[in-house]
Amino acid sequence: MLEALLKLMVLLAIFASVFIVAQLGLNRLWQRTAHTQAVNKRLKMIKTGASREQVFAELRKNEPGDYDHLPWFIARPVASLQRTLMAVGLPVTAPQLFFASAVAFVLLVALLLFMSGQLGFAISIGIIFLCGAIAACVAFVVPLLVLTAIAHRRRKKIEEQFPVALDVFVRALRAGHPIASAIDLLTRELEDPIGSEFGIVADEIAYGAELTDALDAMADRWNLDDIRMFVVSLSVQSETGGNLAEILQNLADVIRERASLYMKVRALSSEGRMTGWMLTALPIVAFVGMFSVNPEFYLATADEPMFLFGFITLGILYTIGFIWIRKLIDLKV
Repeated sequence: MLEALLKLMVLLAIFASVFIVAQLGLNRLWQRTAHTQAVNKRLKMIKTGASREQVFAELRKNEPGDYDHLPWFIARPVASLQRTLMAVGLPVTAPQLFFASAVAFVLLVALLLFMSGQLGFAISIGIIFLCGAIAACVAFVVPLLVLTAIAHRRRKKIEEQFPVALDVFVRALRAGHPIASAIDLLTRELEDPIGSEFGIVADEIAYGAELTDALDAMADRWNLDDIRMFVVSLSVQSETGGNLAEILQNLADVIRERASLYMKVRALSSEGRMTGWMLTALPIVAFVGMFSVNPEFYLATADEPMFLFGFITLGILYTIGFIWIRKLIDLKV
């Protein structure tokens, strides 16, 4: 009996020791991860020894530009893609991404045609069209869907961070900091994406830009009405005077109430938005996945006389449905 009790106590001691060590290790890892995430990209680049000019150029590398020299049906998609890349944080431009996708498209078409020949199918117009559609989905559509989802998540995060940034800004003003010093405090205390964005604003002010112009450019980059209201508040206060800290505190409260209403609307429309995402992404993913599993079925079908007509008709209907769904789930609050 005593021996069994001793074994039980030893096992309990081993279990407690392993549990405590594991908890201490996980706690240490969590603290280090939390500390790492609290540092934004701009501060990381400065820490590695990059100059302020290099950091500024890198962060603004994919800033949306002016594409008025292009036709409107090309300028709008290019500008939208550039804004998506900026929101994602990729240090590439829209032409660079398009070139990489075009190279991947050509390579995939050549690979699929070679695979079709190895499977014993003669190269026909239908097979070329099918291989081109598969390559376009993999090289263009799937990356665009992924980038759009990531950009939407980061834009939502910056909307959640902005009221917190206003609170920090208000506390800095009440503590006696000037506006430039308060913005510099935001660049050191807030994580990405808003920390690096206020870092760009601070750098632009240091290079001689007006505060309202730098903030208005930030609002244009992210297409956020909250930041535009912040710019208007600063402009009105600079012309008429008043307690800026109190004005911005009231603005933060308004933004939070507006965000609360927006979240209620999103909750009520969540089923429709999820249906829209599923109806948008599922046909592309299913098409590519089923072709990967059983390419012989699609290659044999591509030789049918009605294939081109049916495939083009389905593509047109999918495009119409995609635009219709985007209009239905584009909620304005």
